[in-house]
Amino acid sequence: MIKEKINQAAGIMREEGIDLWLTFVRETEAVSDPALDLILGTNCTWQSALLVPAGGKPVALVGSLDETRIKETGAYQVIGYKQTIREVLLEQVEKHAPQKIAVNFSTNDVISDGLTHGMFLLLRKYLEGTPFADRMVSSENLISKLRGRKSPEEIRRIRKNVELTEDIFDRVTKFMKPGMTEKEVAAFILGEVEREGVETSWGPEECPAVFTGPDSAGAHAGPTDRKIEKGHVLNIDFGTRSEKYCSDLQRTWYFLRKGESGAPAQVREPFETIRDAIALAAERIRPGMEGRQIDTLARSYITSRGYEEYPHALGHQVGQRTHDGAGMLCPEWERYGNLPYLKIEEGQVYTLEPRITIPEYGVATMEEIIVVRADGGEFLSHPQTEIILI
Repeated sequence: MIKEKINQAAGIMREEGIDLWLTFVRETEAVSDPALDLILGTNCTWQSALLVPAGGKPVALVGSLDETRIKETGAYQVIGYKQTIREVLLEQVEKHAPQKIAVNFSTNDVISDGLTHGMFLLLRKYLEGTPFADRMVSSENLISKLRGRKSPEEIRRIRKNVELTEDIFDRVTKFMKPGMTEKEVAAFILGEVEREGVETSWGPEECPAVFTGPDSAGAHAGPTDRKIEKGHVLNIDFGTRSEKYCSDLQRTWYFLRKGESGAPAQVREPFETIRDAIALAAERIRPGMEGRQIDTLARSYITSRGYEEYPHALGHQVGQRTHDGAGMLCPEWERYGNLPYLKIEEGQVYTLEPRITIPEYGVATMEEIIVVRADGGEFLSHPQTEIILI
């Protein structure tokens, strides 16, 4: 997969008019550049430079003690150094004579912003007095496209985790009952994760997120001692990670009160609105559209039915990380920078996750995963069409 993504990067660089991509890191076990997940897959200790040219063999400049480990990736010509990286770095940059050197900084996309300020200053110092010091540009577009354009193998790995996550949702449905706490539900899910020999998509303190009833902590919070009660709407936000790829899904349950055979209209109608907004977004999404257009489509559908708009983006990309790649399906809010205007591309994998707060019950929300195709969104998940009753 490392070789596949490096080869893909070279093609994208030619599209972007970039001659050389330079990833500059040190002590990555402590502070890691997210790009390493794609193009290296291991750690570096001393100052290290990964140079990927638009044409030619990628080169890794690493401390002498790291040489063997980096060679084992099979992806680079490895050049070691002992006292300083300066000479070998200048030699390799001069060899390629780039007009544009992409380095990993970004004001818009955290996943493209792996070059620390200190390392940026060191890089400028090493290039000082050469014409290359002023030829550095952001690698944001390169990394965005590289993370976004999923290969068939990447999609297979994501789909595998989606299927396992859905299976664990089925198991927890049989386990849950009124009187249990959010923490007990989460502990059951974590036990299933351990039994399967995989990881959670993000930290186990918050994955799964379990929130029940109208006064729960809500999304992006860990499970609490709050107990499930009859008449509660309960949500779980959860994903698994294996083969370095993730899933990220949400489902909604309703706990029947005595005498109820189904969810009341106050619960069912917002749930169905969310369901239909997701279906509409998946049907209408196309390569070449901007993310804001799909967010607006789903957001307008929900508000046209009298509900408040959701306080976040419609969806984010999924891949090696749950929030993967620059492009988002998001509104034109300052917090999102230029992300609402980035073009949607075929092969990108997105979540679709609007929500509606239901007074006195909880929150109606689902999170599905699609891959963008030429004629719309193909679901990698099996969309929840009915609220799950317990």
